[in-house]
Amino acid sequence: MAPYESDDSVTAADAEELRSARRRKAARYVVPATVVGVAAATIGLVPALADSGDPNLPKISAQELIEKIAASDVQQLSGTVKITTDLGLPDLGGLENSLGSAAGPSGSGNGSSADPTTKLTELASGTHTLRVAADGQDRQKVSLLENAAEYSLIHNGKDVWGYDSKSNSVFHTTASESDGKQKEELPATPKDLAQDALKAADKTTSVTVEGTAQVAGRDAYRLVIKPKDEGSTVGQITVAVDAKTGLPLKFTLTPASGGAAVVDAGFTQVSFARPAASTFDFTPPKGAKVEEGDAKKAPEHREGLRKGPADDLGKGSGDLGKGGPEGLNVIGDGWDSIATFDTGGQGVPSGSEVGGDVGGFLDSLGDKVSGKFGAGTVFKTRLINALITDDGKVYVGAVTKDALVKAADAGK
Repeated sequence: MAPYESDDSVTAADAEELRSARRRKAARYVVPATVVGVAAATIGLVPALADSGDPNLPKISAQELIEKIAASDVQQLSGTVKITTDLGLPDLGGLENSLGSAAGPSGSGNGSSADPTTKLTELASGTHTLRVAADGQDRQKVSLLENAAEYSLIHNGKDVWGYDSKSNSVFHTTASESDGKQKEELPATPKDLAQDALKAADKTTSVTVEGTAQVAGRDAYRLVIKPKDEGSTVGQITVAVDAKTGLPLKFTLTPASGGAAVVDAGFTQVSFARPAASTFDFTPPKGAKVEEGDAKKAPEHREGLRKGPADDLGKGSGDLGKGGPEGLNVIGDGWDSIATFDTGGQGVPSGSEVGGDVGGFLDSLGDKVSGKFGAGTVFKTRLINALITDDGKVYVGAVTKDALVKAADAGK
């Protein structure tokens, strides 16, 4: 058998065993719209390429590597993660100046700049450095390093703290005992994104092992996930999987259009030793303004510890109808899935109608299109595209503009 070779298909029993392993891990998925699809009933594992470079690791099939990820149970670690997200959005420029005063501190518009519900959305664009630490289910910490400032979100037992050093403001809330027992996964790491991609691995997906790599000084296998069908904006996803622990160390999503990665998240330094208990201690600094949050929302704030950089881009097709707009439907399956719903209102006004910086921003994002459905505007990024028709219908997915127009025409 050739190095890294795997069977072309997996039996239903194999797939069920793999799904059971994932359930035992109680994995919670942060599914970008890039990996929309139905959870695997079968996984197409095409023969993978042999690796002739370093490090020289034992042979492993794609299925074995996926099982290794599912079985990974790293409870303690500390390290540094670098995240770059490039959706190709235009520079907001004057738009930020126009809207900034209305947004309030850190753009939250409703309270402390230390509130994690808004602070960590900054990961959705640009390049950021995070320091992360975890010690089991009761202690996690993630710090977002900024120019001459730092934002930290800390879960220590029943307490959840957010601290913004720039404004010297503190956000605090507590979790009930039952909430505190909920297992927390490591924050903002490649593991979440890798599991999301694997959740979408069905018959429309090619999953292979393509060589090895070194990440943060660790030997790793390269798992490559690609859509088989045309029409998706996703080129491929590459996951560097730690050869010893099975923990994904790096996640890279490149678009079908080529160029720089849309999402590149990876450890630059990692240790699997237990962090010192003092890592998770926090006392509000002298003079800091402390805001007490709603204890009922503590699970939401702790969930912020886990948010990956693409978390708010969308959900998997299995979750698209949950918590979304009423009447939301999913067209197609796998990577070509398109979510659609009717706003019951009018379409988006043109930039000339809005005027000013906001109007210019709208024009920079949107392309006017027409078809059997009538007319509308396609708002585009390098990954997620959305068509809003003039009569208020919305079509969105990690698919091309032509695919959205075709879906709208078929809906007539």
